[in-house]
Amino acid sequence: MRDILVSIIIFGSLPFILKRTYIGIIMWAWISYMNPHRLGWGFAYNFPFAYIVALVTLFSFLFNRDVKAYAFYGLTYIWFFFLFWMGLTTFFSIDSAGAMTQLIKVAKIQLFSILSLWLLNDFDRLRKFIWVVVLSFAYFGVKGGVFTLVNGGQFIVWGPPKSFIEGNNELALALLVIIPLMNFLRVDSKNKLVKKLLLVSMVLMGVSSLGSQSRGAFLAGGAMLLFFWSKSKNKLVTGFASLIFVVAVISFMPDSWHQRMDTMDTYEEDGSAMGRINAWYAAFYLAKDRFLGGGFDGINKSYVFQRYAPDPSDYHDAHSIYFEVLGDHGFIGLGVFLLMAISVWFMASRVIKDTEKIAELYNINVLAKMTQVSLIAFLTGGAFLGLAYFDLYYHLIVITLLCRYFTDQYLSSKQSNSVNLE
Repeated sequence: MRDILVSIIIFGSLPFILKRTYIGIIMWAWISYMNPHRLGWGFAYNFPFAYIVALVTLFSFLFNRDVKAYAFYGLTYIWFFFLFWMGLTTFFSIDSAGAMTQLIKVAKIQLFSILSLWLLNDFDRLRKFIWVVVLSFAYFGVKGGVFTLVNGGQFIVWGPPKSFIEGNNELALALLVIIPLMNFLRVDSKNKLVKKLLLVSMVLMGVSSLGSQSRGAFLAGGAMLLFFWSKSKNKLVTGFASLIFVVAVISFMPDSWHQRMDTMDTYEEDGSAMGRINAWYAAFYLAKDRFLGGGFDGINKSYVFQRYAPDPSDYHDAHSIYFEVLGDHGFIGLGVFLLMAISVWFMASRVIKDTEKIAELYNINVLAKMTQVSLIAFLTGGAFLGLAYFDLYYHLIVITLLCRYFTDQYLSSKQSNSVNLE
C-alpha cells in the first residue's frame, strides 16, 4: 500500500514539475531527505524515483521560461570555487575511480542546490520548500521523540535506511539543524493550531536527538539552545523554558545514557574517541604531504591510512566535517569550506540588520536568525560527524543567499519608488 501511495504522489507530481520547475526542487528535497520509498517493502524500495524526478526537473528547467533568482554575491562565488576545487582534487586523487564515483554523487546534490537558488525566486516558494524539508525530518524526529518517551530512552533512535542520516548520530544532528527552521515556520504561521503542533514537534525532536545517545549531538544541542536563546525576543521566557526542558529530559534519560555522556570527560579511555583522533592526525598528515589532499575518501583507503595514521592498526573514520574536507581536499579546500560558513554567518547578520525595523520583512528577519542558529548546530555537531557533503548544509547556504536577495529586491524597489516620487 505504501509503495502504491508513494508512486502515485511522485508520478502525479511530474506534470506539475513540467509546468512549474520549482516543484521538482521540492520533490527532490522530499525524496532525498525523507526517503519515502524506503518506508515500504515492495517494488518502490529500490525504484529510481529520484532519478526520474531529476530528469523531468532538468527538462522543465531547460524549456520552461520561469523567472530565475540571480542571487550572485561573494558567498555564491566562494561556493562555486569550492565546487571547482572538489573537481580538481578528484582529478589528482589517490583513487581516481572511487573519487569520481563520490564526485558524481556530490555533484547531483550540488546541482539541485544551485537550481534551488535559481528557482525559489520568491519568498512563498522558499516557504514551501522549507515546509517540505522540515516535515521530511519531522516524520522521523517526532516519531523518535515519542519512541524515546514511551521506552524511557532505553533504545537508540535511527534514521531512514541508505541515507546520509541513517545513523543515530547523523539523524540527531540533522534534527537539531531543523528545529530552528521549524521555529521559523511556527512564527511565520497564522494558524494557532499549526503553531501549537509545531511547538510540540520541536520539543519531541529535541527529545529524539537526546534519545540518539549521540555525544556530538548533545554538544550541538547545547550550542543550538544557547544561540536560540540569544536570538529570541523574550529571553527570560525562552531561557526558563529551555532550562526546564533540558533538566526534565536529562533527568528522564536512563543510566546508560548518562554513562555514555560521561565518557566525554574521559575520552582518553574511549576507544572510539581515540580512534577518531588517530584519523584526524592521518587526515592532517595526508594534507600536509599532498597539496590537493587525497581526493574523496582518500583517507579511507587502508594503505593510505597505514601510511599517515600515528597508529595504523587503529582504523577509524574521521567523523568530522573539518578533517573530512582536510583529508579529501587539502588545506585550501578546508579554508574555502570554512570561508563559506563564515560568509553565511556574516551575510545572515547583514540581512538581520537590514530588516530589523521593516515590518514587511519581519519573516525574512526571523528566517535569517534561525538559519544562523541552524548553522551553529551543524558546525558544532559536524566537528564529530562526517557530513561535509550533506544537502542540508548547502540548503542553509541557499536560504541565506535568497534572504539576502529578497531583502535587496525589496530595498531596491523602495529606493526606486522614492526616486520616482521626487
